[in-house]
Amino acid sequence: MSNYLPGLAGVPATKSNISNIDGEKGILNYRGYSIEELAQYSTFEETALLLLDGELPGEVCLREFDKQLRKNRQVKYHITDLMKTLPESGHPMEMLQVAVASLGMFYPGSECLTGSDVCTDINYIHNTTVKLISRMGTLVAMWKHLRNGYEPYLPRHDLGYAENFLYMMNGEEPDPLLARIFDICLILHAEHTINASTFSVLVNASTLATPYSVIAAAIAALSGPLHGGANQKVLEMLQQIERPEDAAAFVDKKLANKEVIWGMGHREYKTKDPRATILQRLMHQMIEAKGGEVSALLEIAQAVEKAAEERLAEKGVYANVDFYSGLLYQEMGIPPEQFTAIFAVARSVGWMAHWREQLSDNRIFRPTQVYIGEQERKYIQVSERKRR
Repeated sequence: MSNYLPGLAGVPATKSNISNIDGEKGILNYRGYSIEELAQYSTFEETALLLLDGELPGEVCLREFDKQLRKNRQVKYHITDLMKTLPESGHPMEMLQVAVASLGMFYPGSECLTGSDVCTDINYIHNTTVKLISRMGTLVAMWKHLRNGYEPYLPRHDLGYAENFLYMMNGEEPDPLLARIFDICLILHAEHTINASTFSVLVNASTLATPYSVIAAAIAALSGPLHGGANQKVLEMLQQIERPEDAAAFVDKKLANKEVIWGMGHREYKTKDPRATILQRLMHQMIEAKGGEVSALLEIAQAVEKAAEERLAEKGVYANVDFYSGLLYQEMGIPPEQFTAIFAVARSVGWMAHWREQLSDNRIFRPTQVYIGEQERKYIQVSERKRR
C-alpha cells in the first residue's frame, strides 16, 4: 500500500535547477545566486533572464531582452473590451485569470504543442515567454482604472518594467526610489521552488496545454489566501490592532483560539524568510526617504513580529515574505486588492521558467491515490432499498 502524505509534504515532484531553498539557514538562491545579492545589484529584467536562461546575461543580451519586454506591453483592444465587460467588483486575480486565458485566443501560435512530441521550437518558447511576462503587468495596471470606469493609461516604452507598472497605476512617473523598491519586490517574488501554483504549472504543462492555460491555472492556485493572498490578509489583521502595545495580547488570543497569524511561518523556512528581512529593510529606506515619519501600521507590524517570535521561535515559526510585502505596497499607494495580482506579475517569470523546464524533459503527471471507500457492492433496485 502506498504511503499517503497530506499535501504531498516533502515528496519530490520534479528535478529542477532554477531555484533552491535551505530552510534551516534561511537561504534562497536563484540559479545559485543569493536573493540578497540579486536584490542589491540586479534588476527585475536581468533576474528574469537569469531564471529563464540559467545564466546572468551579457550587456547586449540583456538590452535585447529589455527591448522585447517593452515592445510587447500593449494588448489588443479586444482584450480591453473583454475586461470592460467584467463586473466592477471582480477581484484583480479573477480578472487576471480570465484575461490571461483569453490571450491564447487573440494571440494564437501553439501548434507545436498539439502533437505527441514536446515543442522544441526555441523561438516560439522564448517569444511566448516574453509576451506573457510583459503583458501580465499591463493587465493588472489596466484593471485598476477599467473597474472604476476609466480608460487605462497606455504603457510607455521608455520606462523599465517596474517604472512602467507604477506609471500605468498612477498616471505619473514614479519617484526613482519607489521604482527601485518596487523593482526589488518583483525580484523577491519572481521564483520560490515548487509551491502550489508552480506545481500546477508542472501538471498543466505536462499535458501540453497552451502556456496561456498553464499560467491561468497557476493564477487560480495563487489566488488562495494560503498561498498568494496572504499579504492582503496580513494587512487586514494588522488593521485590527489599535496600538503596538496591544500586539502581544492580540497574538496570545490568536494562539489560544488556534487561529492563523497571517504572515507567520513557512513550510520551508525554520528561520526568518530572507525575503521578509529584505522587505523590512526596504520599509525603513522608504520611511527614511519620507523624513523619518514611521507608519503606525509598521510599528504595529514590528510589535506583532516581536511577540510572535518570542512565543513561536522555538517551533521554527518566523515572519515570511507576506508579512511585510502588503504593508510596503500600501505605503507605495497600491490598493490592497491588487497585492496578490502583483505577486502573480512577478511570479510569472518563475512559472515560465518551470514551464520551459518541464517541456525540456516532459512526462505527463499521473499520481495515484489511497482508496478508502467501500469495497465492491451489488446494485440494489430502488424499490428494494431501505428508506434514508
